[in-house]
Amino acid sequence: MKLDPFHLAFPVPSLEAAREFFSGVLGCEEGRSATRWVDFDFYGHQISAHLVEDDAEGLAGNSVDGDKVPCRHFGMILPWPKWEALAEGLRKKGARFVIEPKVRFKGRAGEQGTMFVQGPGNNVLEFKTFRDPSMVFER
Repeated sequence: MKLDPFHLAFPVPSLEAAREFFSGVLGCEEGRSATRWVDFDFYGHQISAHLVEDDAEGLAGNSVDGDKVPCRHFGMILPWPKWEALAEGLRKKGARFVIEPKVRFKGRAGEQGTMFVQGPGNNVLEFKTFRDPSMVFER
C-alpha cells in the first residue's frame, strides 16, 4: 500500500534549534524556509517548524504500559532494524530521551519497540516499530 505524505506544522522557540535537531540529530533534509518557519523532509513527509515566542503548553501525559507518554507528540513507524539503528545513533549524538528505547506490550497484540525523544520546545517525537507490521492497528 502506498501512503500519501502528510504535512504537520508545530511550534518551536528557535528555528536554529529546530535546524540543529531535525537536520543535525535526525538527519532530515531542510526544504523551503522563511524568517518564521522552516520545512523538513521527515521520512518523505513534510513537517514545518514555526517560530513561536511563547508556547505555554506543557508536557501533559497519559499512562501507557507503565510510562507517562506525552500527549502532544508525533513520529514515525520504522522497520525494526532502522528503529534499532536510529536508537543507537540518537544515543551517540546525545539526544534527550523522554522515554528510553524499549519493547512495549510484550507477547500481546500490538507488541512494539518505542522511544520518545525531546525536540526543540515542548515537541516530543515517538519512533516505534512492530515485529509484525500488520499489528499497527490491532486492538
